[in-house]
Amino acid sequence: MKKHHWIWLVMLMAFELQAEPIVISQAQQEKMGIKLMAVSVAIGSTSRRLPAEVVIPVNQERIVSAPQAGLLTALHAAAGQTVRQGQALAEISSPELVNLQSEYLQALTRQQLATELLAKDKALYEEGIIAQRRYLATRSQHAEATAVLSQHKQALQLAGMPAAEIARLQKSGKLSNQLTLQAPLAGQVIELMVATGQRVEVATPLYRIARLDPLWLDIRAPVNLLAALKEGQTVRVVGGSAEGRLIRIMRNVNKRDQTVQLRAEIGRNAGTLFPGQMVEIEIAGQQPAGSDSGHYNIARSAVIRKGNQDYVFVQAAQGFEPVAVEILGEKSGQVIFKAKLSGQEKIAISGTAAIKGQWLGVGDE
Repeated sequence: MKKHHWIWLVMLMAFELQAEPIVISQAQQEKMGIKLMAVSVAIGSTSRRLPAEVVIPVNQERIVSAPQAGLLTALHAAAGQTVRQGQALAEISSPELVNLQSEYLQALTRQQLATELLAKDKALYEEGIIAQRRYLATRSQHAEATAVLSQHKQALQLAGMPAAEIARLQKSGKLSNQLTLQAPLAGQVIELMVATGQRVEVATPLYRIARLDPLWLDIRAPVNLLAALKEGQTVRVVGGSAEGRLIRIMRNVNKRDQTVQLRAEIGRNAGTLFPGQMVEIEIAGQQPAGSDSGHYNIARSAVIRKGNQDYVFVQAAQGFEPVAVEILGEKSGQVIFKAKLSGQEKIAISGTAAIKGQWLGVGDE
């Protein structure tokens, strides 16, 4: 029990020391190799430069594939070409399409006959000439014929036949083995995957089309920057005019390099970027300008961590005082932090482990 009491006493003393100066004489400071640096005020806005890859937003990209097997007889768009929604992209000659059209016309004929018979039996039933049972049977046959026609119409739609073409088929009754594929959205042809004269099977990819404005940036950031990042911050491409905002901070850390993935949406001058391009970006965080902003620069070695809080050791009359800080960014061995300081202080940049030991009472007799 005495041992437990002693441990609790040490922990309590360490907690109380958080607010008390850490007494270290000048001679002890020299022996510990403690060096000091004057804190400097960070003027304007903080920024972090990070590598990023330009990617296409997932909802702005489509794959155009062959809805039916056949021979690719014509291509109307090449890679890099801008297309509008509904524009003809390719033509496929497909024998299977002829069969589908024939089945649709047969179902259409049966449905039309069933419609005529239903109208006739309805009039006879209302005049009392036929029994209700016969009228109900005729109505059931009409409903069945209508359902079969709808089924064959959907088969044509799945085969890639536009509604206008189906309407023309219904009106003219003329079969065709030519299937025209249209662009599902306005954008640019990113990739052409086939050649004219090639035979394709069902679901063979033909085109990759994408809308390239806006674009996304996939960014990898060190995990120690998370505290200074938030969605909505401005993101700029270094050396260019493209600009956007941070839209996602993934809650998953890469174990190998301790980075997190960020995503930014570039809505301004996205046309200056290309999918797959690697760029350097800057994430800007706003802060007031001036000496009273509470934002400062110091060497990275000055910052120590205790629990979930970062601290720096500020020189005091009899030694040092631990001051809690909020890290806003890091660049070239310097950290930008926020703290309640006057801007005139000196901070320990070496020997911080020894100061921390004194602070926590480690090694005390």
